[in-house]
Amino acid sequence: MSIYLDHAATTPMNPQAIEAMSNALAIIGNPSSLHADGRAVRKYVEDARDLLAKNIDCAPSEIIFTGSGTEANNIAIKGIFWERNSSRSRPVVITSAIEHQAVLEPAQWLVAHEGAQHIVLPVTEDGVVSLDALQLLVSQHGDSIALISIMHSNNETGVIQPVADVVDIAGDIPVHCDAVQSWSKAPLSFKDLGLFAMTLSGHKVGGPIGIGILVLSRGIDIPALIHGGGQEREIRSGTVNAPSIVALAAAISKSNYSAHDVAALRHSFERGVERVIPDVVINSADVDRLPGISSVTFPGTLNETLLLLLDSEQISCSTGAACTAGVHRPSHVLEAMGLAEDSVMSTLRFSFGATTTQSDVDDVIAALPKVVERARSAR
Repeated sequence: MSIYLDHAATTPMNPQAIEAMSNALAIIGNPSSLHADGRAVRKYVEDARDLLAKNIDCAPSEIIFTGSGTEANNIAIKGIFWERNSSRSRPVVITSAIEHQAVLEPAQWLVAHEGAQHIVLPVTEDGVVSLDALQLLVSQHGDSIALISIMHSNNETGVIQPVADVVDIAGDIPVHCDAVQSWSKAPLSFKDLGLFAMTLSGHKVGGPIGIGILVLSRGIDIPALIHGGGQEREIRSGTVNAPSIVALAAAISKSNYSAHDVAALRHSFERGVERVIPDVVINSADVDRLPGISSVTFPGTLNETLLLLLDSEQISCSTGAACTAGVHRPSHVLEAMGLAEDSVMSTLRFSFGATTTQSDVDDVIAALPKVVERARSAR
């Protein structure tokens, strides 16, 4: 039986979400139609929107359904930039150095096509954004800043970022937050954080692939990326994916994720790895992290070799973000933290979830000495 330790890439669908989606797929009706069948589907969508809004601590009208977290990031970053920079007076976009490519690439696209200036905020050796550097940037650029985008937690290290402090420093500057990894795993309140916009994704929380959420402050209008139909506040046109929306609401309301239990499994894993491979390094071990992500450096190995050897033992983990899988390049996250190239290229991410068991952890720890020895011999 395989052992799945790549929950940061995607999670197994919650059984209740599968049931809810199956039931919704059997219901006919376009939620934009005015007849009874359409109105019935619309009610399911709006009930789900209400439930999700309570979970995220936002107004239902602030939820915009998208096809993915990546799409939500693109809508937010490009839309806020276009709205704020209509007079070409606010060209600056600030992101951290450790953002997901779904944030970095839209910012870089704005540089190439819209004349933006992309400023990258450094992080500490533990992977925490530098608030001092942000304060300096805000004081230097002030009214020239269109937006700031800082993730809630990092997808490779699990490090939770000081988003509330970022918002305080930003003042009137809009702050967007990619909170895809944090949702349901750490406290997350759109209202309390004081954000302008926030991105979430269904398949990271036991929901289906192909559904995302952009939370956008009410009363805020930004230009649309997708036109035609006017759905979702005329910001994201297209027939909404009602079955996936209903399934996502079920996944959140019926979640069996326990942060306490998952953190205990991560702790057991990290202590076990340190016991059997004494020279390993647990990255960002001394700062606040998500309960289910562990970034581990195995000196003297190549991470892709380790990955394949573990795969042959039916153990799934990753070298970093799944969206860059198959591209053998150093992790920009670990590089930004100052890790040497050899360390970057010998690091794996293990991520745990609701379906992970202590037996899974024990079996991986038992397999690692042989795998690491073979990897070191192959280098």
